Amino acid sequence: MLNLIWLSFFFIAFITGLYRLIFLGDLNVFTEMTLATFSLSKTAFEIALGLTGVLCFWMGMMKIGEKSGFIDSLTRFLSPFLQKLMPEVPKDHPAFGAVVMNLSANMLGLDNAATPLGIKAMQKLQELNPVKDTASNAQILFLVINTSAVTLFPITIFTYRAQMGASDPTDVFIPILIATYASTMAGLIAVATVQKLNLWNITVMSYLSAFTLLVGSLLYYFSGLEQQQMQQQSSLFSNFIIFSLIISFMLGAYRKHINVYESFIEGAKDGFQTAVTIIPYLVAMLVAIGVFRASGALDILLESFRLLLNNFSIDSRFVDGLPTALMKPLSGSGARAMMIETMRVEGADSFAGRLSSIVQGSTETTFYVLAVYFGAVGIKNARHAVTCGLFADFVGIIVAILVCYLFFT
Repeated sequence: MLNLIWLSFFFIAFITGLYRLIFLGDLNVFTEMTLATFSLSKTAFEIALGLTGVLCFWMGMMKIGEKSGFIDSLTRFLSPFLQKLMPEVPKDHPAFGAVVMNLSANMLGLDNAATPLGIKAMQKLQELNPVKDTASNAQILFLVINTSAVTLFPITIFTYRAQMGASDPTDVFIPILIATYASTMAGLIAVATVQKLNLWNITVMSYLSAFTLLVGSLLYYFSGLEQQQMQQQSSLFSNFIIFSLIISFMLGAYRKHINVYESFIEGAKDGFQTAVTIIPYLVAMLVAIGVFRASGALDILLESFRLLLNNFSIDSRFVDGLPTALMKPLSGSGARAMMIETMRVEGADSFAGRLSSIVQGSTETTFYVLAVYFGAVGIKNARHAVTCGLFADFVGIIVAILVCYLFFT
């Protein structure tokens, strides 16, 4: 899938370039496309270089959080909820711990850390799967919850926004929380409907009600504020939670007599390796998207949609943020590159720049995750996983657009 997407960008760009050259007489189109390959290659490396320090810090903090017992505590807290949603998984089975580790990495927005943990969780669930080439109900539920992106602390997105010059990189925190809640609930309801799970169970309802109450309270409070107050307090709330998390990790590790500094260094080394690893992927996708944009193909697509909206007197500012939304179900690196490209062209603090960040934090790469997770255990029949995952993506994108208008217009 990723190979097809990447090739499509170049072929469509080439065809569009030929059209501009032959029919519009644009003699500079291929010069612009060639220059885009050089400039975006340099941009991709500079972005990855700028991410190195931040990734080292947060991977180091994740290691401290792991050794402090934070993950174990979260597992114990969520186990009753997961047992009701995955009744075929025995109580205290190692699969629950692996699932919680993956969800925890997603909650903190650490995409690269979540993938190996997700594969491990899928492997544990595969041990209980009676039909090895067909996804079990538990595996589908896990995959859809994963692809609906339960992101409570989107650190990676904050990092990219800071790298791209946002005046306040965390001002999208509350909008992301609302949008990710909507996509997660949509995915859960879709799977529960197909699998005939009882969401009205008292245990499930207790967890969902608490989560809903939290998100609803935040939405109610912030929607009653003036625009400037909303952004200021959302930023304050976001930064307070994030720094409190850092202190909690450190205090927990210190109380267990763990060498906090050495634990941090251990995790930071992984962060450095992660930063180096993503450079080729970032270069590949940013160059492809840069050529696609330089050819004029992206502008043609967006302007056609914008013209359609304008004919119906519909506000079309969100159109510039749609490339990230359209790419997200297909490719995480592609969507990340689209988000970066949108912020580079439109500005990190523009409506489109913020919308692309919210979309990036509220949906997941459904086809990529499905291919990697199911491929790792040899599953060929995905059953209803794709349909439910895409439904969650669609709801997340719609809510992301709505909350962006609420908070930033």
